[in-house]
Parts: sequence; C-alpha cells; structure tokens
Amino acid sequence: MIHGSIDKNRKKPKVLVENKITFSGPDTELSIFDTFEQANRVALKSDQLLFCGMVSGKKVMHSPNDKFETAFYPHESFVMAPDNMVEIDFPEAKLNQPTTCLAIEISTDRISQVAQRLNAQSPIEQVYGEWQYKPHLVHTHHNGQTQALLHRIVQIYSENHQDRNCMIDLAISELTIRLLRHQTRDFLLHHSAQEPDNNGLNTALHYINHHLPETLDIDHLCRIACMSRSKFFQQFKAHLGCTPIAYQQQIRLKHAATLIEHGKQITHVCFALGYSNSSHFSRSFKQFYGMSPSAFKNRHLDG
Repeated sequence: MIHGSIDKNRKKPKVLVENKITFSGPDTELSIFDTFEQANRVALKSDQLLFCGMVSGKKVMHSPNDKFETAFYPHESFVMAPDNMVEIDFPEAKLNQPTTCLAIEISTDRISQVAQRLNAQSPIEQVYGEWQYKPHLVHTHHNGQTQALLHRIVQIYSENHQDRNCMIDLAISELTIRLLRHQTRDFLLHHSAQEPDNNGLNTALHYINHHLPETLDIDHLCRIACMSRSKFFQQFKAHLGCTPIAYQQQIRLKHAATLIEHGKQITHVCFALGYSNSSHFSRSFKQFYGMSPSAFKNRHLDG
C-alpha cells in the first residue's frame, strides 16, 4: 500500500484543496496532493508529462471544453500530455478522509531516451510503427506491478538514501516503459480489430478477443498465426509483454469490470466469461483490481 509511505511525510495542511508536498529528482519531480474538502473545477497543468496515481478517495476529471468527464479511483492511472490541462472535482473529500493523489513529472527528453532504447533493444513489427509516446490523455486501470512500483517510487523519493538519484532514475525509466508499452498495446489491439488479417499476430489477437470464455488452444493459435510455437510465443510476448493465456485473463477481467460497472450480476459475469467457479473469479478480480467484484460494483453504484 502507498498510504504508509505518504502518511509519514504528511504535515499539517497549509491549504485544504490540493495541499502539495514535493520531492525533486533527476529530470523528475514527485508531488503528493491532499484535498480535505469538497471542491469543483480545480485546474491542473504541467509543461512536462504528468503521471498521476490515485491513493485514496475519488476525483472527477474534466477537460476544460468538457469533451470528456471521467471518475478517477485508486489503482488507476491518469497520464497528461505536456501543456495539457484538466479540471478536477473532489466530491468525497473530508478533513478526516482526504482525497490523495500522487503526480510524477517526467521530462520529454527522458521519455525520448527510453523510447530509443526500446526501439534498439526490443523493436516491434514495422506495421505497428515504433516505440514512442503519443501525446494524449490516458486513463486506465493499472496492475499490481505498477501499483507496487508507485509505492517504491514514493519510498525512494522520500528517503535520504545514498543512492537515491540512481534509484529514482531506474524507477522512472521502468514507469516510462510501462506507459510506452500500455500505449503501444492499445494501438496494437485497435489495429488487430480493424485489420485482423494483416498479419499472424493480429489474427491471433482477434481470435482471443472474440473467444474470451473458451480455453485457449495454443496449437490452434499458432496455426492461424502461421508461426511455429516458439516463434508465436516470442512475438506475442515481445509485443504484448505477457503470454497468450495471461493476456486472455487480463482481457477477461477488464471485460468483467465493464459489465459489472454497467449493472450486470457478478455471478452471471463470472460464468459468461468462462470461469468455472465464483471463488476463482473473485480471487483473480481482487488480485487485478485491488478489490472484490462486489466492492467494485458498490463503488460504481455509489458514484
């Protein structure tokens, strides 16, 4: 949990809305924001890329022109492109239950350096372009590994370790890689949906996405992708960052969350997506989202 690392750095707030504690590092800056009372349309802008992670409470993020409006909860990330602005509502903030968020500024030079290293060491197929940051807003659930990384980043910034700058440098590089992989995965999935016959990987992804409840037959995937088993696993992991079975599990759980958010019964969702029992589904969901399916449903009903 990130709470403990933040609590020990908290002081009596000077302001009640977006009270800010800041730690500087090489090419980066970490800020922890606490809001202690309800507020609306509080502006947030940075001249660098801003990676935000919710710690507690709820925010509602708006673009100034109201083209989008989205709730922002713990275990989610919100990434702002440089020189963009959002406006934030704090519907649940209280003096004894602040809404807390951490924000990490990452320089555009750092992002370019990491992208260049990925292109040199782990190039992707030409049809998908290359590793690069696409400057637009990203709002997504992040997995337990990213949550653990954010916890580690808060600890590194706030502790006076003799190797602090080097450790920050490594952790920010990892966070940037995760962002680049997330954006590239989104593009790849969109491409496979639009052009499933373009290449073997697209064909396999399209098949998995349209057969979520089914047990994967890896040999069948290799045949439709026109690849050997070893080549298929190598290509899949290079582009998706995981095995086909792990990918199917992730997509199942994301689809389950969408259905639950829209009011579907949890038991129905469980069996409709191919889980053999509700206990296994609940454990997998909690591991992925940091809360049980029923808690997730209640959160969105309350929102």
